[in-house]
Amino acid sequence: MPGTSRASTRTVYSSPEGGSVRRTVLPGGLRVVTENVPGALSASFGIWVGAGSVDETPGEAGAAHYLEHLLFKGTARRSAMEISSAIDSVGGEMNAFTAKDHTCYYATVLASDLPLAIDVVTDVVLGATMRTEDIDIERQVVLEELAMRDDDPGDLVHDVFAQGMFGNRPIGRPIIGEPDNIRAIGRRQIASLYRKHYRPENMVVAVAGKVEHGDVVKRVRKAFADVLGDALPRAVRRADRQPIARPSTPVTVVHRRSEQAHLVYGVPGLDRFDERRFALGVLETALGGGMSSRLFQEIRERRALAYSVYSFSSMFAGDGVFGVYAGTAPGNAKKVLALVQDTFGAVARSGLSADEIERAKGQMRGSLVLGFEDSGSRMSRIGRSELVFGDHRDVPWLLEQIASVTTEDVAAVAAEVLSRPAALAVVGPFRRGSFDTVMS
Repeated sequence: MPGTSRASTRTVYSSPEGGSVRRTVLPGGLRVVTENVPGALSASFGIWVGAGSVDETPGEAGAAHYLEHLLFKGTARRSAMEISSAIDSVGGEMNAFTAKDHTCYYATVLASDLPLAIDVVTDVVLGATMRTEDIDIERQVVLEELAMRDDDPGDLVHDVFAQGMFGNRPIGRPIIGEPDNIRAIGRRQIASLYRKHYRPENMVVAVAGKVEHGDVVKRVRKAFADVLGDALPRAVRRADRQPIARPSTPVTVVHRRSEQAHLVYGVPGLDRFDERRFALGVLETALGGGMSSRLFQEIRERRALAYSVYSFSSMFAGDGVFGVYAGTAPGNAKKVLALVQDTFGAVARSGLSADEIERAKGQMRGSLVLGFEDSGSRMSRIGRSELVFGDHRDVPWLLEQIASVTTEDVAAVAAEVLSRPAALAVVGPFRRGSFDTVMS
């Protein structure tokens, strides 16, 4: 019978404060990871699925995000209203998000209401009816979300940049999809993606806060009883092709009548398993991660050319990007771009100063610790760690990795990454070709 086999449990690590992270693998490959947080009054429950936009065929583009919406439309046990009111009635929060290579459904509630959260979120993920009429209604909601993205050039420019960097690779497609795809997608494509990926061996249940591991495992095992089988957990996603060496389209300009020009300039980055990721994190923080960063000081504080300017790094299985965003008056766009290019070149040649590196490391350490002050962030950390890395590291280990980054480490990764061929995406009142000469 499904679910009758024995589970395996181990303590991943314990903290000096008395908390612990424990992991159980249930029959069928379902992984349950919990973090007990002493003194917590809340609990966050999440189901992580190892499927996102990179798992879609070109004809399915947008289906993973569409599916995320659809699962909240009703189950065999609850209507859409009953799903939302169940969590609202106890003052909790329930939501979901779709990423490039995973999807998460979660709820945060008072610790005493954790059994309700487990029941409702599991029902959403496992019991959705996906009625044709619901698919048609939600189609318009997704199209409205797309329209909202298109009306926000600061959001749109990141999707344009990803497409220019990765071209026709699945990772370059917008998670939300495109209007033509959304209009064409039907129940068959959505149900196919669901059957293929929404399986226990491709899921992680993560719970953090005032929780007791054994009780969580018992409740999760009961909720999943009808789908547990004999499979083993799916392997961690690794690269299945060579990382990109240069952008697919170096310059992409999208014309919009707007008061600001929105630019993203970036280069191919690092794979998420690259041991240099901590050095790259220091580089990212020092370049544009805060008010004291080099680009913020140069572009905003000294020259008043932008209100928002920041750096970012995204790492995937096999690919990554490192870039800078800035919003500026259209007449200053090329000036801002030149400053970003000059900064990339200078840091690639000479690295960063010791003061910049120490400041960035301190900012990273503080952000890391402060980011774990609530049960939701802790749930996200252990859930993503299990699904994406298949491994767990405690906060002291992470702090040690940041502290061990040297000036030479940052100089080496900067020399390699910042010298790579760059891509530029611009959304604003410009004609095609307006930026070709400054990127040649």
